[in-house]
Amino acid sequence: MRLEALNYLACPSCGGELGLRLEAARQEKEHVMAGILVCAGCHAEFSVRDGVPILMSAGVENVKIETAARFAEEWTRWSDLRGYYEQEFFDWIAPVTGDDFQGQTVFEGGCGKGRHTAIVAGHGAKAVVSLDLGESAFVAFAHTRDLPNAHVVIGDLLHPPVKPIFDMAFSVGVLHHLPDPAAGFRSLASRVRNGGRVLFWVYGYEGNEWIPRFINPIRTAVTSKLPAGLLRVLCLVPSVFLWAVIKLFYRPGADGKGPKHLPYGDYFAAMHSYPFDEVHANVFDQLVTPVAYYLKEEEVRPWLASGFKDKLLRSQRGYSWTGSANVDRH
Repeated sequence: MRLEALNYLACPSCGGELGLRLEAARQEKEHVMAGILVCAGCHAEFSVRDGVPILMSAGVENVKIETAARFAEEWTRWSDLRGYYEQEFFDWIAPVTGDDFQGQTVFEGGCGKGRHTAIVAGHGAKAVVSLDLGESAFVAFAHTRDLPNAHVVIGDLLHPPVKPIFDMAFSVGVLHHLPDPAAGFRSLASRVRNGGRVLFWVYGYEGNEWIPRFINPIRTAVTSKLPAGLLRVLCLVPSVFLWAVIKLFYRPGADGKGPKHLPYGDYFAAMHSYPFDEVHANVFDQLVTPVAYYLKEEEVRPWLASGFKDKLLRSQRGYSWTGSANVDRH
């Protein structure tokens, strides 16, 4: 944790300013690797461990902790950052581009292993503060510790330990894993200053109807309860099948798009060049979590109904929803 992070962090319980107890701090170059943060308002104390502030309020729901822990298993195993992540990220949040992050203060709700943190920091954000509930935050810190504008913190998105001062906030692939996705979006947007921008990407029900019907019951009752190591092994068979299907039938055309007569044409075409372990990770991702909502347009559109302007909700490749809007509290 760099000391500059204190400009953006806040007590998750009362919103008060946080200060570092210097006599308890251990530093390595520019980072505080261990120490105690103290709230000036309610005097609550929070630890810094291995360079990451742990800003958790009391009473975090067990299902959120379990979900974070299951994903942490994924991010600590498939932990490297890869070149195609950037194109994937900007496809998800289009029409936003890298230039939109230039000089902005950015809050990320759910960072996993830090792949999007590194991308946004690399595109010239003034600062990006990335939050995760699980141990994967330590992987994200390791990936971004040399980026002076990147800050990683452990905390609950529904009680975000950051000030409501950000120019932009985004959440990609996270809100649909919360017990209440709409509440997660409201919390994300609450950290953006008036006139700032909020972005999200979530699973869609449209185009994925078979998953809630056939896969979710298996995931909820069986696979999300299996030891992660066993689940990884069991995922090998469907992953080999899927990887072979993509290689054989989903070669992208000159325009980068996939075959229109096949399901998930553009999505699988984008994965055509992915190595097998990425496909394996995606299959594991679908089966590991206790909570995964596939959201209908009629469920997502009301998120932007009031308090926003310049609103955009679009279907991303027919299987997910991308939303963006400017905060308008007048």
